Amino acid sequence: MTQEKVLETVRGAISPSEIGLCHSHEHLFIKKGQPEKLDPALLLDDYEKTKSEVELFKRLGGRTIVDAQPVGSGRDAKNLLKLSEESGVHVLASTGFHKFGFYPDRHWIHERPVRDLADLFISEINEGLFADGEEAWPERRLPAKAGLIKTAADSEGPVGRYAELFQAAAIASVETGAPIMSHTELGEHAMDQVRCYIKHGVSEDRLILCHLDRRMENAEDMLRVADTGVYLELDTIGRFKYHSDQEEAELIRLLLDHGHEDRLLLGLDTTRKRMKSYGGEIGLDHLIGAFLPLLRETGITESQIEKMMTHNPARAYSKRIHRKELHHDPN
Repeated sequence: MTQEKVLETVRGAISPSEIGLCHSHEHLFIKKGQPEKLDPALLLDDYEKTKSEVELFKRLGGRTIVDAQPVGSGRDAKNLLKLSEESGVHVLASTGFHKFGFYPDRHWIHERPVRDLADLFISEINEGLFADGEEAWPERRLPAKAGLIKTAADSEGPVGRYAELFQAAAIASVETGAPIMSHTELGEHAMDQVRCYIKHGVSEDRLILCHLDRRMENAEDMLRVADTGVYLELDTIGRFKYHSDQEEAELIRLLLDHGHEDRLLLGLDTTRKRMKSYGGEIGLDHLIGAFLPLLRETGITESQIEKMMTHNPARAYSKRIHRKELHHDPN
């Protein structure tokens, strides 16, 4: 048996060397339903509009997009597969779970035992994504597989029912080798999430913590979290209600200056308000077309940008698979 690292896209496994420029956290489609009730900006249901954004991303050199919408919370697995096939852009889809606000009160996410949920996540990684799950336990399977496990907690952190969901995600990660991308609420309780996952056997290099850059005052906390060896996924880019892109660039420079250039990932965390084709502000071209030039202007090197956009995602989202060696009898 030999070990090989791959990234599992909706069109199949690829080598980490094929990832190219990667947006590490987006939402390409979100179906009508509970997420829209939570926030109308979370409705992303127009195939052609999303496709036009992805094609713009591709024209600027983009190659891979990580979609962070998990099973049963509005994820449109069928359109993710269709979009990747038609655009040629690699898409990594998420299994796992989101914050409770993305689900109705009587949804199965609130009731199913830990092992059932772990088995669901494992099956989406090993067998294929489900096209349903919003109204009842998922049943309609697609051939496209999940490439990562998305998790989330509210402002109270991984406690109560969230603690059980985190355990289910940890079981799935340990059994499959898939990475975990975890939503933090404005960066709160990030260290508690790290400790929770490590307690359940997930190694630091399998963990990707999101949104710690929402608040500039989180800088010291970010440095402490980064010191654990987990990946930080930064996506408060073009989100001017939080802070300017210049401030975001300065925060990234701080993290780089403290030696964390091998653990940073970048994305836009797109919503309807952030895609130009939906009438939004910036578009999927903003990171490559506007923010990366800003990073260069602040003195961040091409090598550091290449790490954040290509090499780090290639490691963070890869998993090891086992292949049988073929032995040929020369006689």
